[in-house]
Amino acid sequence: MNLTDQTRALITRLARLEAADGWTGDLNPAQRAALDYLAKANRFSRSPSHVADFLGSTRGTTSQTLKALVRKGYVAEEPATADKRSISYELTDAGREVTSQHSLLRSSLDGLPDREVIRLAETLQNVLGAATRQNGSKPFGICRTCQHFQAQNLGGHCKLLQVALLPHEISQICHEQVPQ
Repeated sequence: MNLTDQTRALITRLARLEAADGWTGDLNPAQRAALDYLAKANRFSRSPSHVADFLGSTRGTTSQTLKALVRKGYVAEEPATADKRSISYELTDAGREVTSQHSLLRSSLDGLPDREVIRLAETLQNVLGAATRQNGSKPFGICRTCQHFQAQNLGGHCKLLQVALLPHEISQICHEQVPQ
């Protein structure tokens, strides 16, 4: 097996172990992945279509996943702030509790030296960037790393959406990401 195939196999195995770890309580891995995304997404990136795009899933499958999460009490449906015809999702206390628990992969990464985690994150970010370009996916990303982000004293400003960003929002995932 060449190095590329070996690396792919390692990434795939880690993803499968992480997904298998997602079977907790009454959640399946798809529901856990949606919760994890919603916990990290900014207020502009919590619609069903954004969740589907981020997870690489169909809108129908994602819609069913989100309905199950509402039914189970992990998320609440709300009218989107920009367009009242659209739906946005917020984690409930139960959803925040689940997403605050450490996963197998997070616990494993926590055991590595910071320099190794930084190097791994940079490498995986490069691989993810190449993969999203190849299949035409939206890049998503952290607000503060976007070309539309402008730092300000108490958080930041999104030049694309023309809105102020609170301090906690600059480190959240945005669907409008355009890397610098």
